[in-house]
Amino acid sequence: MSYFLKRLIVSVTNDLSSDQRVHKVCTTLQTMGFEVVLIGRILKSSVPLQRTYQTERMHLWFTKSFLFYANFNLRLFFKLLFLRKQVLLANDLDTLLPNFLISKLFGIPLVYDSHELFTEVPELTTRPRIQKIWQNIEAFIVPKLKRVYTVNQSIANFYNDKYHIPVKVIRNIAPAYADKPLDSDFVKALKGTKKMLILQGNGINIDRGAEEAVAVMPFLNNCVLYIIGAGDVFEILKKLVANLALADRVFIKDKMPYNELMRYTKAADLGLSFDKNTNLNYEFSLPNKVFDYIQARTPLLVTNRKEVAQLVLENNIGAVVNSLEPKALSAQIEALLSHAELQNVWKQNLEKAAQIYTWQNESKALIKIYKDLV
Repeated sequence: MSYFLKRLIVSVTNDLSSDQRVHKVCTTLQTMGFEVVLIGRILKSSVPLQRTYQTERMHLWFTKSFLFYANFNLRLFFKLLFLRKQVLLANDLDTLLPNFLISKLFGIPLVYDSHELFTEVPELTTRPRIQKIWQNIEAFIVPKLKRVYTVNQSIANFYNDKYHIPVKVIRNIAPAYADKPLDSDFVKALKGTKKMLILQGNGINIDRGAEEAVAVMPFLNNCVLYIIGAGDVFEILKKLVANLALADRVFIKDKMPYNELMRYTKAADLGLSFDKNTNLNYEFSLPNKVFDYIQARTPLLVTNRKEVAQLVLENNIGAVVNSLEPKALSAQIEALLSHAELQNVWKQNLEKAAQIYTWQNESKALIKIYKDLV
């Protein structure tokens, strides 16, 4: 990269390989003329990266809990201290403090991308003392920021009301995906003549409905379920599948490259998003899997969370769950899968939605945020 391009340092706590939002943002910023450097961490399971921008992954002594965050933030501070930089981008609250300190030390712009309502995630709401630490960090820094954006209007409104600052919205929308026919042998191997449900994501954690998706399967006739990604309930799900003797109908797969994942998504008959209303973060969530389902032209079945349900109902591309109780849920799923006319309407509307909800369209709002920083 040319030394004369403005160097924009992007920070995130994950291992970079499966964070599609950060990758989309970095690619857009690169096309704007920034020299982009993305910093994350490396794990034993991390796969090699091939990106058009520079990446750096830090080896850390700890991988979880307070020690991980302390280790990461300290390492990030010193890395940012010595790197050439003209603009900083912090992804989520767990990277914000070192970025803020460096921005003040060097007098350079800081942009904050909040991927979720971080202080309200279930991992913190059940640990009030730790939650308070993060709340204090947020309250100290966020009101001082000039450029903040987040993933949907509900979270933007939350920050507006709490900190009285303007917050933009950049949704985590998938890139346009070519609607090409799938290989029939691949589809047959996945589901045969059965209907297929899919639940995907890299944050399949507690209260995101994965257990309920498995629990409904004994009550469904002629269906298979694929759960693909990562999360803290994966081992629980595997035990549940074994206990319910569902190994021939429920398939749990680790995260995979995006294009491979989308082949599974496109083969599915219903895409599931079962977040519960146990915390504000899930209530306001708008997961990227929802937009993956749209790009795959796969009808959605979602719980009544504010942003997700509104998107599905306004575009008439699926249905809202009546109940997560297994018998009631199975009855609703079977009714939806057997309603051919409704399925056709959803497919037609998904074709329209897939043209609207694309990163190519959404990135125009991102460009406006950075245009005076290039």
